Amino acid sequence: MQLLLLLPMAFFLPPWALAGWITGGKEARAHSKPYMAFLNISMKHGHKRCGGFLIQKDFVLTAAHCDPGKIMVYLGAHNVTKRERSQQRLAVRRKIPHPKYNNKTWENDLMLLKLKGKAKLTKAVQLVPLPEAGEEVMPRDICNVAGWGNTRARGFSLPSTLQEVNLKVLKADRCTRYPQFVPTSMLCVGDPREVEKSSFQLGPAGGDTETLSCGDSGGPLVCDGTAQGIVSFGKDDGSPPRVFTRVSAYIPWIKKTMRKLQD
Repeated sequence: MQLLLLLPMAFFLPPWALAGWITGGKEARAHSKPYMAFLNISMKHGHKRCGGFLIQKDFVLTAAHCDPGKIMVYLGAHNVTKRERSQQRLAVRRKIPHPKYNNKTWENDLMLLKLKGKAKLTKAVQLVPLPEAGEEVMPRDICNVAGWGNTRARGFSLPSTLQEVNLKVLKADRCTRYPQFVPTSMLCVGDPREVEKSSFQLGPAGGDTETLSCGDSGGPLVCDGTAQGIVSFGKDDGSPPRVFTRVSAYIPWIKKTMRKLQD
């Protein structure tokens, strides 16, 4: 149980690129998103949490910036403070961040986790489909984001149960606030008029770039049943739009990497 008492962990990040969480959402129906993975990341002075999603029985996809420590993956979880019968806990055999990941601009922010064992597919544990290479997500599409990150726009409150929110995909030019935004490999998500709804990012602690990082980063943006994005970064004031890694831009790398590492 002590492994599940997760503590926020401070480390250095740019003020516009901070680990995310969901605000303005609601509790998801238990096990309605059986592809969700809860990542418990052990660090020197505590634990960090990230999200991820199961794409093969022995592979989870997440964000590359969710890589500061030893990762334990929980599948089939809803309440992460309880040992639910549906839960499967799997260690990570190997972490494979994208070789061109840039931790300053957060380009290519994705990482494959090769699990030590294979997940048993149940009602609470299922794979999520990936898009075709180059597949487009259309502006105005409504997609879903879920995670166990902080739920308060002001303050700090970690939920024990999975939270979700629906967000609108925007045109790329709506993310001009981010000079490092790359339309071919990133998605602009979240209507600025709905400021209370977001995969939120924690602002700087003490006025500098030292931050508490504990959120939904690495979780999927699911559009019409397909994992089209990965929670990546956003402004430190928590306001939308946010930036998601565009999964369809990386399908060749994902497939090639998994083939290499198959048992």
